[in-house]
Formats: sequence, C-alpha cells, structure tokens
Amino acid sequence: MIDRAGGKAQLRRTYLSLGVGELAAVAVFVVVQPMVANRLGDGGGRALWWAMTPLLVILLQGSAYWLAARSWLPGAKRTGMPRGLALVYRALRLLNPLLLAACLAGMLLTGPRAGALVLCLLVWTFGVLEYVNYFVTRLSYPVARWFALVGRWRTPALVRDVARAL
Repeated sequence: MIDRAGGKAQLRRTYLSLGVGELAAVAVFVVVQPMVANRLGDGGGRALWWAMTPLLVILLQGSAYWLAARSWLPGAKRTGMPRGLALVYRALRLLNPLLLAACLAGMLLTGPRAGALVLCLLVWTFGVLEYVNYFVTRLSYPVARWFALVGRWRTPALVRDVARAL
C-alpha cells in the first residue's frame, strides 16, 4: 500500500512533468516553425503561424494548469483550485473554440499551397485535439492502453477541478 505522503509526492512529480512537458513542446514548436516555414513558400509560413497559435495557447494553458495544480493536491495548504482561476479556465473553455475558428480562417485566407495547407491543417487539428483533451474529454493515455481507455470518455482533470471550485 502506498502511503499518502509518497502518493502525493509522486503526483506532484507527475504534474511537474506534465507542466514542464507542455512548456517544452511550446518551445520546440516555436524553434522549429521558422525552419519549416522557410520550406513552405508563398504564404505557408504565415499560414503555419495561424495554425500553430491556438495549439501554443492551449499548450500554455495546460502547462499553467498542471504547474498550478501541484499547490492544491490533497493535504496541501490550499485544497482545490482557487475560484478565480476556475473562472479563468471556464472562460477559456468558451474562448478557445473562437480562437481555433479565427485562426482557421486566418490560415485559409493566407492562401498556402496544397502541401503547406495539409501541414497547417494537421497542426491546427492537433490544437483542436489538445482543446478536446483539456476541456471536453480526456484523450491522452499511455500508448499501450490508449484504445482500451479512450472509449471511456473520462472527464479531464482540469474540468473536474473547475467544477469542484465553482
């Protein structure tokens, strides 16, 4: 049996890993974007920024959530997500789809060539999947168990924390 302190410490490490991992993903995307954009040509670089913007914003929201959640684990000084932060994430749940739609329009209006458009749509879709994973239903599971678990339609931790705080 795992003692509570050991379980809490492991959960804090997991949340730290998730938060730092999302930040690292943002850094990698930002560094790689100019290299990829140079190969896309006419409007492709701008279209890629349009496609990446919601992905980066949602990854930053996820990172902030995981890093902040370390402070309200069971047994911490604060229990539960602060109400003000819950209100922010509730608003983000509504604003992110607007950002996704606006960036999709911006991406399409830049008129990238077919190859660039396919890449941009894939990146934009990744942003949609991140939104779903954080705000609608959990999609991220270990690869070996993904098919068994994704069909359970679990509520994301962020959504549960927001609901408990409000």
